[in-house]
Amino acid sequence: MKIGIVGCAGRMGRMLIQEVLATPGAELAGGVEPSGPAVGQDLGTLVGAKAVRIAVGSDIKALFAASDAVIDFTLPSATKMHAELAASMGKALVIGTTGLTDEVRAVIATASKKSVIVQAPNMSVGVNVLLALTEKLAAALGPDYDIDILEMHHRHKVDAPSGTALGLGEAAAKGRKVALKDVAKHTRDGQVGARPVGEIGFATLRGGDVVGDHTVIFAANGERIEITHKASSREIFAKGAVRAALWAAGKKPGLYSMRDVLGLG
Repeated sequence: MKIGIVGCAGRMGRMLIQEVLATPGAELAGGVEPSGPAVGQDLGTLVGAKAVRIAVGSDIKALFAASDAVIDFTLPSATKMHAELAASMGKALVIGTTGLTDEVRAVIATASKKSVIVQAPNMSVGVNVLLALTEKLAAALGPDYDIDILEMHHRHKVDAPSGTALGLGEAAAKGRKVALKDVAKHTRDGQVGARPVGEIGFATLRGGDVVGDHTVIFAANGERIEITHKASSREIFAKGAVRAALWAAGKKPGLYSMRDVLGLG
């Protein structure tokens, strides 16, 4: 399967190139950057590997034309354009971009009517198991258990809470059969009063070079359950994204998640 990488010179982009090159059944179709010193470099030497005789380009349409699937870990504004391109050209798109707005999500949903799109707040296999467990625990434990989601990332991360933390909140809300927007609490400061029943809280930490830590806390009178995932390398996200791209082959147009890719329902 021919796989293209947008934002190929970034940290995730380089990891994705390495993963495609190392994965049987995957072929590197190309990579693009909008501008910068990486444009024109060989994709292999860009990541410290042997030359692959494919240069970093800047023509996004040419990349989609050469690819069966494109992997996107960029910015919401770029992801919107990529979804529209995937739909118009009939290409699969794997989206790991976080901080998506409602507008971008709507564009992705529309594009999925014509293209296979896999979109997830986190491409890690372990995190998606955590998402499934969070939903099941929220359904089983009921409103006597307060739910809080704690996440920590490196100092350079620009969105908060993380897309994964919000995904965990959605999973918990789904387990309780409520809408997250109706029960989410993103900040607590000052005299906030007693905690309402059913509230799902978020706490965000930023510092150092932390790849990504997420903990879901279920707290009740007399006991507390905590489930945690800690990422020590971005390689897990790249592995999941390439796995999703390969899985997309032959699928009908639609909007899928990593839980679909992993068979978690």
